Amino acid sequence: MTLFINRLTQLDVSWWCPNRGLVGASWHVDAELDGELGDDGMLFDFGEVKPWIKQRLDAGPDHTLLVPTLAPGLELHDCREGLCMRATRPWAMELRAPRQALTLLPWREIDVDTLANHLAAELMHRPPPRVSDIRLRLYEEDIQGASYTYSHGLKRHAGNCQRIAHGHRSRLQIWQQGQRAVALEHQWADWLADRYLIDEADIVADNGPAGPQTLTTRYRAEQGDFFLRLPEERCAVLPTPTTVEWIADWLARRIARDTGRDTRVHAFEGIDKGAIAQASPA
Repeated sequence: MTLFINRLTQLDVSWWCPNRGLVGASWHVDAELDGELGDDGMLFDFGEVKPWIKQRLDAGPDHTLLVPTLAPGLELHDCREGLCMRATRPWAMELRAPRQALTLLPWREIDVDTLANHLAAELMHRPPPRVSDIRLRLYEEDIQGASYTYSHGLKRHAGNCQRIAHGHRSRLQIWQQGQRAVALEHQWADWLADRYLIDEADIVADNGPAGPQTLTTRYRAEQGDFFLRLPEERCAVLPTPTTVEWIADWLARRIARDTGRDTRVHAFEGIDKGAIAQASPA
């Protein structure tokens, strides 16, 4: 017998790509469980299977940086913060963070199907009674329109959003004069793609080896100390924390100023949630 649960939960992560760099991602999670029915006529109570899988994914890869440890130009070593990751391609980056902020995978690159199989195998280390096999499917939201990926960290967040390099894949909707501004949506989504969003208050002076064309952000949060140095051209600096509420506000103000028109922005944080902001030209 097979039990299936579509869109059981979602994963919001960033992953390191030797071709794109730091990439945000949001994936739906579908699950199938094989096994034998019990005397109650059930394989696994639907009310229990969802939290059982979700709790394990939340405690594992969700809101972490997925690191393919065999990727070219990548090195890892212990540091005061926990783990230090240095990369040289496609551009130089150094990250230091508590170990739970990174998910290390012994691969040359992150592949979503391989990741789904890996996570299913992890769940099968301690399966529920009567469950003989678990399969997971990870897939992106079907977005008909503009979308972008970004990474960030929220030092004031009490949960895992405080981790300095987690991310999302998000819709972007812009309205002007009561109409969707589709061209603006794609323009801004293209500019934001694969960028790291930084709170200006977290930027620190840094005389590191990468030189003056870099930005360094450092902060202390409940889970520990975090540090990230990356090229300035891969960043977008906000005058506020990079919550979705402030992202929507920042975009609305920037677009209203640039276009001279009242602007309404619907900014999403991953799948099915977000914030709305409205601004007028200064």
